[in-house]
Amino acid sequence: MICLDKNLIRWVNTRVWRSALATVVCSWALLASAAEFDNDFEEKPWEEVAVQLPAFPAEEDWIEYRVGSLRDKKYFIDEKNLSLGSDGVIRYTLLIRTDQGAKNISYEGIRCATSERRTYAFGRSDKTWSKARNNQWVRISGSSNNHHVDFFTNLFCRNGAISFRDDEDIRRALRSGTPTLWQQ
Repeated sequence: MICLDKNLIRWVNTRVWRSALATVVCSWALLASAAEFDNDFEEKPWEEVAVQLPAFPAEEDWIEYRVGSLRDKKYFIDEKNLSLGSDGVIRYTLLIRTDQGAKNISYEGIRCATSERRTYAFGRSDKTWSKARNNQWVRISGSSNNHHVDFFTNLFCRNGAISFRDDEDIRRALRSGTPTLWQQ
């Protein structure tokens, strides 16, 4: 049997425990700083780019888009004012025409990442824009006949993400009128 001095055993145990404790504390500190770094990186606040109102649409630039089973209204999107912003917002000019001949023109945006929409301005009969009074981002919700729900679900977004690489991709899909042909 080997006899070890009690002081030596205490010294060895103390050194081992201190080393182990220091390793654990350092590991926790590294993990905490890594988590803070990830949070700082991921939680960068979203900022919308400065929005310029587009030129008023020309009659020949409207492309019809069918919304659900609705037939009392027709929906058109201006091909020239359709854009995918660097902030992840798809902006478009929309014309809604009723069977009775009433027209409503608006400049709007959809943000796929948050399921939100925003109206920037409304078109006037003199072909100028009037900024929307309530132009805040609003959650997209409602029935399947709601055109914003349809635009979000079937036109611009797939599973909460933008379905297109660029403006031309969106125009091509809109012209084709067949969502199944769109980028997967």
